[in-house]
Amino acid sequence: MAQSVATTEAGGEVTLSTVQVSANAETASDLPGVYAGGQVAKGARLGLLGNQDVMDTPFSVTSYTAKLIEDQGAKTVADVLDNDPSVRFTTSGSHAFENFRLRGFDVHGSDLAINGMYGLAPLGNSTLEFVERVEVLKGPSAMFTGMAPSGGIGGTINLVPKRAANDPLTRVTLDYQTQSQFGTSVDVGRRFGADKAVGLRVNASYGDGETALNGQDKTRKFLSAALDYRGESLTASLDVYDSKLSFSGGSPAMFGFANPDIPAAPDPSVNMLRSAAGELESKAVIARAEYAFNKNFSAFASIGTRKHDYSGWVNGTHVHNVQPNGSAQVRGVAQRGYDEGVAAEAGGRFGFNTGAVRHELVLQASRTVLESGYLSNTTGMLASNISNPITPPLPAMPVGSVPKLSDTTLSSLALVDTLSFMQDAVRLTLGLRQQQVEQTSYNVAGVETSDYDEKALTPAVGLVVKPWGEGISLYASYVEGLSQGASVKVANGYAQDQIFKPYKTEQKEVGVKWNAGTFTNTVSLFEIAKPELITTGTAPNLVASDGGESRVRGLEWNTFGQITSTVRVLGGISYTKSELTKTAGGVNEGNELFGVPRWQGNLGTEWDTPLGGLSLNAHLIATSAQYLNNANTYRIPGWSQVNVGARYETVVAAHKTTLRLNIRNLFDRHYYSGSFAEPRATLAEGRTVQASVTVDF
Repeated sequence: MAQSVATTEAGGEVTLSTVQVSANAETASDLPGVYAGGQVAKGARLGLLGNQDVMDTPFSVTSYTAKLIEDQGAKTVADVLDNDPSVRFTTSGSHAFENFRLRGFDVHGSDLAINGMYGLAPLGNSTLEFVERVEVLKGPSAMFTGMAPSGGIGGTINLVPKRAANDPLTRVTLDYQTQSQFGTSVDVGRRFGADKAVGLRVNASYGDGETALNGQDKTRKFLSAALDYRGESLTASLDVYDSKLSFSGGSPAMFGFANPDIPAAPDPSVNMLRSAAGELESKAVIARAEYAFNKNFSAFASIGTRKHDYSGWVNGTHVHNVQPNGSAQVRGVAQRGYDEGVAAEAGGRFGFNTGAVRHELVLQASRTVLESGYLSNTTGMLASNISNPITPPLPAMPVGSVPKLSDTTLSSLALVDTLSFMQDAVRLTLGLRQQQVEQTSYNVAGVETSDYDEKALTPAVGLVVKPWGEGISLYASYVEGLSQGASVKVANGYAQDQIFKPYKTEQKEVGVKWNAGTFTNTVSLFEIAKPELITTGTAPNLVASDGGESRVRGLEWNTFGQITSTVRVLGGISYTKSELTKTAGGVNEGNELFGVPRWQGNLGTEWDTPLGGLSLNAHLIATSAQYLNNANTYRIPGWSQVNVGARYETVVAAHKTTLRLNIRNLFDRHYYSGSFAEPRATLAEGRTVQASVTVDF
């Protein structure tokens, strides 16, 4: 039966989020406990395998907790992943859409998962009010999660929804953020029945006001409810959310350069697109159930649906043809569109022994159906300047019903067996997934323009060895990821119509994990190779093949936990060497991939001061120089950022009260932070101040 668990830190007791545990050994459905320091969990979800201990996984994985989210004042997933040295944000700070780059490869916002399922997470800014954990599994993972909608080559970002704890919770937070953003949130949790089998968790928030971007006003509305049941054999849950973001008076911009002489980064508070306004709304319903017939066999099933609607100038927020003197061009964009997703999975977990070997076998079938469409109007290019921008006029908003432009179905069948030897000192994971990708595209008149239907088989092999007990794990793995293969047409100058099979991205990784009891270190060495399309010849006789290749090799160190009774650490360093290894005619061969810096470092520390209840924190983020194009002719310099904060816990009128202050980009440095397309750069957000007071009633 489930029970409440509290974690005690050396130097004082801190009650952390209640987690569900089994009266027996933990199962794949149990939420892993919180590690020392409270910022990271002991384990994370490994796709269809369910929740696994960090020391038992042959991959680099980190699970960031609700405590870290609250203490750092994180509003979106991008804020949380500021703690990870292998992740960088590939949209300008505070943009309406979030995209990421993990281990040198893109992970789009559409690739976020909820409890291991794609197509259900909020699009745009993924708000965190309903999130208990943000988990990062690095590297391609089609074996464990199926193919991500946009490929998700660099890794998987998984969101774990909150559940009601055994103890009643009524928590109210009031917060402020630069320039004059004020908000409030409510978090209520209750369990019902003599054995507290039924739980309800409700989260609601509202925020409004001017942002750090001069002239922009932003409004956030969020409401979610999580109903769950935990019985002796049956566990079930139902999650519902409605997330809405609207803004007016401008949008952060991305910058495209006319030549390699790149001007200094502008002040991020300068509003390049002052006329931009838009609205994004995501709604979803997700149901899941698992039934344990006995200790060796359980069955599970999940189904969910999400609807996302957007309108306004939410995409195409670019400044074009930026000259060395700062002159540039902008083009207004007005859009209306939607994305719909339906995801389902079903399977079984089987445990059995063959001699001295323990088997944990998982069979899973999954299906994700995605549909999208949009209408768009644009203006012509207009002269502007990055230091003294114009207010670009907007075209008329498109009218009429939004046409369906794309239908995608991702279906798969997977079988994975984890074999345990020598009293769990050796764990070998073997798996196969058969993935089918079907996509049909249409023009605005509803006429089919392309049809894609291909299959691919992806294997995975992982080995974990604990030669000196539970404290050290040596691991090695080989996994494959999938992204949709290209389609080329005679109409576009090619000699023949061709549809390529899904690209298989290969990752090889070896590493060591050291759990010292209160802090853990992971050192990993990896290589990811991705096929690329090669085009040779001239139109109308262009010839395409998928014989190109890009490759990333890297070395990572990640650490988290407590190093003393009052000091916590979180972060690490990554070194990445990217290369175009096979290109058309050898053009750019041997060059580095754009947007992939050699060095990235994130290191945060938190100190409980001798003044009872007061904790201070500091966080350093550093990134080396990077190219903006594969020809390696456009380049932006490296950058660093310092964040600081404080937290004070006390009791006011018998109520636990927590005051928090966080300052991001303390020294207000202005810099280009990365690249999302050739040769375009993103812009980091300037100094922002966040303050909040939280009261438990």
